[in-house]
Amino acid sequence: MDAKIKLVVTGASGMLGRQVLAEAQKRANIDAIGLSFTRTRAGLQTLDLTDEPAVREFFAREKPQAMIHCAAERRPNVAGDDPQGTRLLNVHVPGILAREALLHGTYFVYISTEYVFDGLDPPYDVEDTPKPLNFYGQTKLDGELATLKANPKAAVLRVPLLYGRVEYEGESAVSVLLGPAKDTSKVHEIDAAQIRFPTCVDDVACVLLDMVEVNARDVNGEGVRGVFHVSSTRSMTKYDMCVFFAQTLGIANTDHLVAASEPPSGAGSVQRPKNTQLSNRSLQQIGIEPSFVPFEQWWREYLFQ
Repeated sequence: MDAKIKLVVTGASGMLGRQVLAEAQKRANIDAIGLSFTRTRAGLQTLDLTDEPAVREFFAREKPQAMIHCAAERRPNVAGDDPQGTRLLNVHVPGILAREALLHGTYFVYISTEYVFDGLDPPYDVEDTPKPLNFYGQTKLDGELATLKANPKAAVLRVPLLYGRVEYEGESAVSVLLGPAKDTSKVHEIDAAQIRFPTCVDDVACVLLDMVEVNARDVNGEGVRGVFHVSSTRSMTKYDMCVFFAQTLGIANTDHLVAASEPPSGAGSVQRPKNTQLSNRSLQQIGIEPSFVPFEQWWREYLFQ
């Protein structure tokens, strides 16, 4: 029997990290360790990823075969309010982890974003030139570059707008829409201009673990390296999602939800790309065929479970 793959998941208390860890624990050939820091809990190890000596000691002690790096500042508006802290987490930390992974023979996967593109010429393949419109997207692109410079054997997986099981409504940019959907006491203007491709973290977690397993089976030394994309093909605006939530929750009259034809502007708003649809071709080329649960099906089951 082959030895288990020792996998480390950073950001294991976050929405994506929790699901990657949960899916890994279902796979008989993977032995997973979850890391967290600001939201640590039972069953997870605490590690400050900005503490380089502590990171080096962790790698030397645990000697993982693979690491999926989910920890990041993922909120564009928050990123702009704390540029130094965001660059530390989104750029510097991935470089440190990727370097240590190379030194210890650990396969490293960095999670990036559709926001590395400007949204003017979709769908986007991995060969297309990134052109981020906001600071968050730039830090994630810089994190990609730091990762691949430090570790040419590493992989980058760009993901779209994600949804999944949450611990509070504001944990994802999809679940937060439940608030205005349910609040019929006032009118809410909801973005109907930007086209998104909401993708379930359950499906992304499966792809990430498939990448780890395909890399582990590699016999020619090439491995699963470079940049990859994963995304559902179901297009929706945030207005579409809000109306669906309201109707699913039994609110037949959705007049409290108004479609905003222009992206949000003014104080606190962040420029976002119009349509950053990602092509799945890069995964298909390495034998991974992603499957995606329908948005409506997943949410109906989740809301009434």
